[in-house]
Amino acid sequence: MPNVARLSGALILLISTLLLPGCSGSEAVQSTPGVSGRGGGPQSAPVPVTTAVAAQKPVPIVINVIGSAEAFQTVSVRSQVTGELRTVTFKEGDDVQKGQVLFELDRRPLEAALQQAEAVLARDLAQSANARAQATRYEDLAGRGIATREQVDQTRTAVAALEATIGADRAAVENAKIQLQYATIVSPLSGRTGASMVHAGNLVRANDTTPLVVINQITPMNVTFAVPESRLAEVKRYLAQRTLTVEAQPPNDPEATSRGRISFVDNQVDPSTGTIRLKGTFANENRRLWPGQYVNVKVTLTTDPTALVVPTPAVQTGQQGDYVFVVKSDQTVELRNIKIARTEGAETVIGQGLSAGETVVTDGQLRLVPGSRISVKPAVGAQTTP
Repeated sequence: MPNVARLSGALILLISTLLLPGCSGSEAVQSTPGVSGRGGGPQSAPVPVTTAVAAQKPVPIVINVIGSAEAFQTVSVRSQVTGELRTVTFKEGDDVQKGQVLFELDRRPLEAALQQAEAVLARDLAQSANARAQATRYEDLAGRGIATREQVDQTRTAVAALEATIGADRAAVENAKIQLQYATIVSPLSGRTGASMVHAGNLVRANDTTPLVVINQITPMNVTFAVPESRLAEVKRYLAQRTLTVEAQPPNDPEATSRGRISFVDNQVDPSTGTIRLKGTFANENRRLWPGQYVNVKVTLTTDPTALVVPTPAVQTGQQGDYVFVVKSDQTVELRNIKIARTEGAETVIGQGLSAGETVVTDGQLRLVPGSRISVKPAVGAQTTP
């Protein structure tokens, strides 16, 4: 029994020792500053954020795509006669005018062919004159009963045959003149020349597969681009009302965009890409656009006069879709689901879920939960939406 008493006493002492730290910990919690007297968690410090006000203002409705510049006209210059290339009258990359001489071939063989055709024509003209004179004499003789009608018919046939031969001779002379003109190759349009494929002294063949030079007309200039099939109805509707403006901006070009107009809509949708091809025409007087160059294209369809916009950084994406944090009057935030109509540059047009004049958080959302208290800090290098 004494042993049991001693064991019981030791157990009671051990239990008392274990309970003492728990009591002191509870007292420590109660004495800690910032703890709610009703058992709530610690009160968090306000989260620093930047904000902007949702504003209603006119916003253009645009289509932004990538396009490529192409020459307004392109001509591959080829020779229409065979001969030796004697002179090249331009330098590669020169601007040339319509009708300007570019190449000259050896004219001597063509001049000789022209002289031969003219000589044949002269011979046949002389024979024709003699045949007509003979026909006249035979008709006179036949009238006096000296010549037969058969002889008269033969002379008339000879005259007709020579007149047909003269017609062929005249055509041969005209063809020889045309061939001689082909010895001088002129520019068919005003534009800029590319690399010259042949040099003086080479033999040039008629209608060779390799052109002598390619000329591109770059003032004006076309820009070809494709828009999604889903935007075709809008494009057709606004294009029927007025001329649509299109802007082109070469990458890494700090100058202002080039402005043109829509000049072509293709007659079918490409089923493999679900897009339709459009073309814009630009004056390109400053030659900022260059054939084959990729450019950023913006087509302005119309302007929405009452669009509700917020800065794009204010819009977040979660499991339930797009949302923003709206600042309430007590400086706490509310999570608000929204629907986006479209994004235009640094601004997002809101379709549903927000009203003009409401304040949204534009930076610091990662530290926020619904009901969080905030403190507004000035935005660095940014301006709030007016």
